[in-house]
Amino acid sequence: MYGGAQGGALARNAPAEQAVTAETSIAYYISSHGYGHGVRSCSIIRAINEIFPEIEVHIVTTLPESFLTSHIGSARNSVRAASFDVGMVQLDSIRVDVDATLSRIEQIYSRRTELVSGESAFLKDRGIRLVVADIPGIPIEAAAALGMPRLAVGNFGWDWIYSEFVPRDVRWKSIVDAFAEQYCETDLLLRLPFCEEMSAFPLIEDIPLVASAGRPCRSKIAELTGSDPERKWFLISFTTLDWKDDALDAVERLRDNEFFTVLPLKWKRNNIHVLDREDVAFPDIVASVDAVISKPGFGIVSDCIVNNKPLIYADRTDFMEYPILEESIRTYLKHLHIPSESLYSGDIGETLSRIWECPEPAERLDAGGDRMAAVRIAAFAKF
Repeated sequence: MYGGAQGGALARNAPAEQAVTAETSIAYYISSHGYGHGVRSCSIIRAINEIFPEIEVHIVTTLPESFLTSHIGSARNSVRAASFDVGMVQLDSIRVDVDATLSRIEQIYSRRTELVSGESAFLKDRGIRLVVADIPGIPIEAAAALGMPRLAVGNFGWDWIYSEFVPRDVRWKSIVDAFAEQYCETDLLLRLPFCEEMSAFPLIEDIPLVASAGRPCRSKIAELTGSDPERKWFLISFTTLDWKDDALDAVERLRDNEFFTVLPLKWKRNNIHVLDREDVAFPDIVASVDAVISKPGFGIVSDCIVNNKPLIYADRTDFMEYPILEESIRTYLKHLHIPSESLYSGDIGETLSRIWECPEPAERLDAGGDRMAAVRIAAFAKF
């Protein structure tokens, strides 16, 4: 049941619903690893803006401001460009560079004391009442140093993700331990679906999906791109995908289909069209296509579920979240796996034709977690 608490005693057990004072300020830290963290964070911030307009939200992330604006739909929130985790350094949207990830996260945590002190000063200077993190650890530690309430939102912690690599290189252990120490200082974790246990957090409440269904706008997209609305439409949802000319030629030969990418992914082919989030909101793109081709990621899986779109998904290596997300895909979506070698070569025609024969999902998953999270966050901000 959503909203049920797990774990130890809560240091600041704010009531579930309570009015907030005028001009209450919160800092919302968003990991810059992929757009999934950004999409769900924006959904929650948008709900805060709608339900509690008196709360001022300071967003801290290196995600593009245009991305944030396109998802939140409001200029009321301030944005500060800063990052306190690296997630996984990616060769492309499917493959990661474990060694480069270790090097970058070690650089950040070699400055841990300095960064915590700097964030504590920022929070104090801005009169922040509450820190929310999805899901870097340094802002949590900075808030704890001030005795300030701190919440986390997520479906995994970086301590869990990185623990897989400790047997490869013992240097990972100090990084895993550092994140676990910081997560232990969280007052409350709002845990999303598709989650690991997240045992470092002392108190946990489960909430539903935070994604919202988009509005179909097929005619608008057809007008923008010159695409044929009578063909099958596929969204190729990757930030990067290493398609060489041979692969693009193979895709261009699939003339009964139209393909769409979202910037920064862009190719010039007759049946591959690029869209800008500033022209069409991403949830509306998902709502307008017939199916999605992507990797298992929290954001795209959530969007496919709430928009009831089939998902063709490729393997994802060196990422512990993959089996959990794959299980969710198999439970909640019409789906089909495509081998990575077939995807990279552009040999996708047979997979596209087979997706329509796949069974409907066995179960449904509730949404509405964005508004639930907004109420809990506001209650802590008041306290």
